[in-house]
Amino acid sequence: MTERAAVKAALKTQAVETPSWAYGNSGTRFKVFAQQGVPRDPREKLDDAAKVHEFTGVAPTVALHIPWDRVDDYAALARHAENRGLRLGAINSNTFQDDDYRLGSVCHPDAAVRRKAVDHLLECVGIMDATGSKDLKLWFADGTNYPGQDDVRARQDRLAEALAEVYERLGDDQRMLLEYKLFEPAFYTTDVPDWGTAYAHCLKLGPKAQVVVDTGHHAPGTNIEFIVATLLREGKLGGFDFNSRFYADDDLMVGAADPFQLFRIMYEVVRGGGLSGDVAFMLDQCHNVESKIPAIIRSVMNVQEATAKALSVDRDALAEAQRAGDVLGANAVLMDAFNTDVRPLLREVREEMGLDPDPMAAYARSGWAEKIVAERIGGEQAGWGA
Repeated sequence: MTERAAVKAALKTQAVETPSWAYGNSGTRFKVFAQQGVPRDPREKLDDAAKVHEFTGVAPTVALHIPWDRVDDYAALARHAENRGLRLGAINSNTFQDDDYRLGSVCHPDAAVRRKAVDHLLECVGIMDATGSKDLKLWFADGTNYPGQDDVRARQDRLAEALAEVYERLGDDQRMLLEYKLFEPAFYTTDVPDWGTAYAHCLKLGPKAQVVVDTGHHAPGTNIEFIVATLLREGKLGGFDFNSRFYADDDLMVGAADPFQLFRIMYEVVRGGGLSGDVAFMLDQCHNVESKIPAIIRSVMNVQEATAKALSVDRDALAEAQRAGDVLGANAVLMDAFNTDVRPLLREVREEMGLDPDPMAAYARSGWAEKIVAERIGGEQAGWGA
């Protein structure tokens, strides 16, 4: 197989999971701008997700968020996804929107609140059983705002106890993916603030617990690709929440702020064997001022372009320059790959997959946007928290 053919083969097998909540109304804490044609229930979210997969060919799974996507019959929802050419992906828990969680959820000082939170996580594992999902994704808003507010070490003990109970409930083919976030909504201490804390808990739990890297959850200037390389080396990188941010956790379209960073991250994924492993590539974005489905299509394409460039790195030339201590030469190898226009290659890939070479234009011609605006009349639009 030629090098070009190998790159194309890898791109054809890549999969990017889209989030159900990105199809609903979402935005900033100040204002969410409602759009026409937004889904009114989880099934309509899957209908929209099916269009993203139809035109990109690489978005076959959809992450659910509980309780936002709660239904009476999850097996029926899974069948609806299958009928649309999709599968249900990660199940995302929610322990941050209930009044009881004002002082935390699994780390709360009150045992009754902790029990409520853990019961919700166990409910999510039950939903995984019903949908066939393999991944339970956990993000906790837990933390403190003031020194002395709570015992920092005791909160870690509570967290470990909760995670251990949920871990024991997982099936043999299921995983727990633990996400971290630098700050927000807690501003003095966050209970899972960085990859080291998440890694420490996952290491203690066992092989079914892995770390999720959200590309927006870091301080400015953080070398995210180093974190990715380290977690891959340790076999503890479970997946990504891809997005982009200019200041903090903006949840903007992946690759929008710093496409070079996304390329560097994807190179470490390629270098570490992450494309052929169990690393989940998920989007975690909200679309407030841009049209939702086209924004998600564009995001998938941005991941594809970064991956294609990463696969195009001349690794033999790079290794030779590194061995020789040729600093500028090694950097030039990476820059040559990043500056390569991979769009013609991706057009070829799509044509060989039986797809339109231009997913954005194909979606615009499909009439889906007009159809959902005309048909989704009445009911309540899905949105942040619904």
